[in-house]
Amino acid sequence: MDDLDPRTLIAIGGFMALVLGVVLGFMRRYYPPSIHGLGHWALAPAAMLGGTIFFAAPGPWPLELGRWFGNALLLLGFMLFHFGCRRFFGHATQGRPILAAYGLVLLALAWFAYIDPSYRARVVVITVAIAVLHIVTLLFLLRRSNKNFPIRMVQFTLALHLAILLVRLQTALTMRNVGDLMDASLVQTVYIGAYVVVVLLLLIGAVLMATDRVRTELEHVATHDGLTGTLNRGAILAQCEDEHERSVRYGQPFSLMMIDLDHFKAVNDSFGHQHGDKVLAHFADRTRAALRRADRFGRYGGEEFLVLLPNTATDAALPVAQRIHTALATGHALDCKVSIGVTHWRGPDDPLDAMLGRADAALYQAKAQGRNQTCIA
Repeated sequence: MDDLDPRTLIAIGGFMALVLGVVLGFMRRYYPPSIHGLGHWALAPAAMLGGTIFFAAPGPWPLELGRWFGNALLLLGFMLFHFGCRRFFGHATQGRPILAAYGLVLLALAWFAYIDPSYRARVVVITVAIAVLHIVTLLFLLRRSNKNFPIRMVQFTLALHLAILLVRLQTALTMRNVGDLMDASLVQTVYIGAYVVVVLLLLIGAVLMATDRVRTELEHVATHDGLTGTLNRGAILAQCEDEHERSVRYGQPFSLMMIDLDHFKAVNDSFGHQHGDKVLAHFADRTRAALRRADRFGRYGGEEFLVLLPNTATDAALPVAQRIHTALATGHALDCKVSIGVTHWRGPDDPLDAMLGRADAALYQAKAQGRNQTCIA
């Protein structure tokens, strides 16, 4: 292992960064524009590749200048990855304080390269800078509610590299002979090898995070109504089927609520379909806010909606219906009146189709009795 040329490891890291950068670049072009951060993630490996060129390839520039540019681009790559994470979750990059700190790091590296030359000091400066940036990125990701595998993978990779950096910092501060970056020593090989693996895992994590977001959005499109954001007919009926099976298995009650907007055709005829769409969206927002967290809300067809109330008997469903009526009577320009039919599960011999039929019958009873009210079946 001591004979492994560090330039070979650096070149491997640069090549992998290039390949994954191209992948992320294509993803930015072809993935939905709602997925942010791909541009920063695509530029991160480009910066890292530039850093590897200055570190590993001999050039017309002085050695210390090449090392300075290499460190600058390496740190820039990790900064761009951090910015990409923030943009991916819809946060501003907060670039000014980080860029200001970046400038100070570059000044410190230049000082210890030309004014007071010290390889040990440069190792300490760049190691601390990357470690602090990893901590900032890791804390940001830990505050995210989404804990799926890609995010866990990135968190683990950052934590692993942070531990390696702390060991590197300890050795730089305590070893008598720190050596040189290109020395074929065990310390340099482990440090550079860890960098190569971390770059690979972080960029793969970015690809997986973006892919998982696409899958989530496609699932949302497949199960939700595009206008109101509620579950579509197939999805809400599937939820009802699942709840019915749980009730049969465990004997817990549940209720269904069929809701229809009163005189909605007249709204479309008088004000146009665009206004009608706004009324539907407003109704959905107000109704969603009136429901409980466990309730499920879906568009059954046209201006008719279905609400599933898990673990709820009729006496508990009526206050929910009243909250919906109240939420739609606030004086807003898009407020509407609704008729509601409510029914509950009557036992193992009560199929879902029968419940839907009763809820629909109760809905039309409410309409026949003057609308803007709730009836029970």
